[in-house]
Amino acid sequence: MSDAPIKKSKLGLREIASAANVSMATVSRVLNGSNRVDPAIQKIVLAAAADLDIDFSQRNKTKALVFVLSNRAMQHAFHSRILLGAEAYCASRNWELLFQSLNYPAQVPPRELPLPKVVQRHDVARGVILAGTNSANLLELLIQKGVPFVVLGNNVMGEPTDIKCDVVFSDDIQGGHDMTRYLIGLGHRHIWFVGNIGLPWFARCFAGYKRAMEEAGLAPRHSTVDSENEAEIGYLGTKSLLARGEPVTAIFAGNDQTAHGVCKGLRDSGLNIPDDVSVVGCDDTVGSWLYPTLTTIREFPEQLGKQMVELLLNRIANPGLEPQQVTVPTELIKRDSCRQIQPSDEVAAGAALQGAMI
Repeated sequence: MSDAPIKKSKLGLREIASAANVSMATVSRVLNGSNRVDPAIQKIVLAAAADLDIDFSQRNKTKALVFVLSNRAMQHAFHSRILLGAEAYCASRNWELLFQSLNYPAQVPPRELPLPKVVQRHDVARGVILAGTNSANLLELLIQKGVPFVVLGNNVMGEPTDIKCDVVFSDDIQGGHDMTRYLIGLGHRHIWFVGNIGLPWFARCFAGYKRAMEEAGLAPRHSTVDSENEAEIGYLGTKSLLARGEPVTAIFAGNDQTAHGVCKGLRDSGLNIPDDVSVVGCDDTVGSWLYPTLTTIREFPEQLGKQMVELLLNRIANPGLEPQQVTVPTELIKRDSCRQIQPSDEVAAGAALQGAMI
């Protein structure tokens, strides 16, 4: 019996510390999810544990994640549905989901950001789901702290960076392309994009619109307002292009709330939808409530939440994985806010617009 191999259950901190050439205290900190361990050393300890066939995920009994909603109102319909999807998937895997709102500036260095304590307590929560609007400085800080996280890629501000992390996207670029091709197929040529393209979720949708317009030999046109109030962007952007007397038969609003503002701007100018101007949106959050019902790009926020949790749990179980990226497709939803037009209709639309300016 004395010659029997050592059982895996007998292996502990001492054996891992010896294999990794670190102290037992360091192994203990890694085991307990402390962020005070250098990521390079953490990898060495995890590799040593793997060689000894010790599963750290089974040693740490905490089964909770934090859903962080950054720089957005808690009642925002799209992000609320992401939260619902994440919560449902966590429940199906017997994980708890905590909620934390966070407001922070995009310009400050990572070390100066006010990182919530619950995010830093690995013994309370094992990883972070980043929704809302985020910037590279927070992503850098989480990497520096060794916090496992996944981010909604559509809403990351600023230019693309070399930060390597797990990301989930909604394919709104392709959705914007599909919607624009649909409008072109209906005979529209004077198609305007309305949205604040300084914000990433508008910019991505605009990129798909722009590509489809250029492929059709048409000039992309946009009316942008420097605001984060989506209905206001739609209203003011529409009133502005009408005041300039721009030819327009269709308006592509960057999301449904913006489309709501577009519709109000058109009606306040005496124009009818879709007889004078067709209107489309993106995200399908309120499109079915509008009148006429809105043709829009359906996104799947609950599925985004599920995919984010799935990537994060994979990251927790396999810290050495390469960064993962998942893109969730979109669907074109055709409703009553668009109509087929003929070349003669563009002349009539121009006359209607001139009347709206008087």
